[in-house]
Amino acid sequence: MSGEGKDGRKTLMLVCGEPSGDLLGAELMASLKRLAGDGVNIVGVGGPAMAREGLQSLFSLDATAVMGLREVVPAIPRILARVRQAADYAVQTHPDALVVIDSPDFTHRIARAVKKRDPSIKTVNYVAPQVWASRAYRAKAMARYFDLILALFPFEVSFFEKYGLRAVFVGHPVIERRARMTGGEALRARLGIGADAPLLALLPGSRSSEIRFIFPIFRAAVEILARRIPGLVTVLPTVPHVAARVRERAAGWPTPLHILEKEDDKYAAFDAADVALAASGTVTAELALARTPMAVAYRVGGLTYALAHRLMTVPYMTLVNILLGRRAIPEFKQYDATPEALAAEVERLFTEEAARAAQVDAMNEFGRRLGEGDEVPSQRAARVLLDLIG
Repeated sequence: MSGEGKDGRKTLMLVCGEPSGDLLGAELMASLKRLAGDGVNIVGVGGPAMAREGLQSLFSLDATAVMGLREVVPAIPRILARVRQAADYAVQTHPDALVVIDSPDFTHRIARAVKKRDPSIKTVNYVAPQVWASRAYRAKAMARYFDLILALFPFEVSFFEKYGLRAVFVGHPVIERRARMTGGEALRARLGIGADAPLLALLPGSRSSEIRFIFPIFRAAVEILARRIPGLVTVLPTVPHVAARVRERAAGWPTPLHILEKEDDKYAAFDAADVALAASGTVTAELALARTPMAVAYRVGGLTYALAHRLMTVPYMTLVNILLGRRAIPEFKQYDATPEALAAEVERLFTEEAARAAQVDAMNEFGRRLGEGDEVPSQRAARVLLDLIG
């Protein structure tokens, strides 16, 4: 049995677990439609971005977009129920391939369950966990339930193949968002921010746990900066499912503040901002491609950090630093991520042109190594998937 319908179309099942994966899934869907037209039917699990590309999701992402032990543990029954629901759907409908996107704690459970119940279904991981950075032994386990890895970094191919897992380098998806990082002048004008006003973009993350642990530190850092940088203005891009919590915690903000929920406004904010203060994650790669100087922070619960820190095998957490092999972007982990340290680094980026220029040079190198200027990653990924399903 195959996923090919009566009309001869192939079927791909895409599954993501949180907003960042939803965006990647939408870009992949758009590329699949460009290359295959109506020749591929797409089903699965996604959020608003994938819905705009035509996906009717099996369920919303609310139960699965969690992070950190204190947030994950209460959600486990809901997450496992969603895993069963998605795996049951895959086994019943038998797509030509199941493509799971990021969120390994959620999506890998689905791939593992599907492979166990029906080994004939091809399984693909798009945005594999960074097992080369921590717990490399997981790559051996992944080889038992994945047929293919769509690798974001060139060095991942040889790493996964060492464990018997086929991998193809497609490039990092953030590259194709570079073209959207425009409109900074128009955003400033619309929000009433002067062209010369010092503008800080604040990116505290899209998960509830990040808002809990990182947001208060960022706020305290901005309180310090407000005293040191006259006329400072802050823009804070967020996503709908945490926007209410962000607005509540932003009451009485120490500078003029603009909270932005639209995706296009987020990219315009990258273009408009002089400096960014960001939580560690994909957004740091986006800021790098926008050439926005930044300081980066990572903060989770104490127990989560104690467990994760012991397993880390790379010295950096920011993608630019990992790929370049040096601390080109200032990053502050856990107890080093204090308001004073973050404020000092952000102030330096506002006031020292040499510090800003050094970051931009590093970001240019990062873009080249990531495949900037070549075929866009989602289109490469779409080609590989279309070849896989024939």
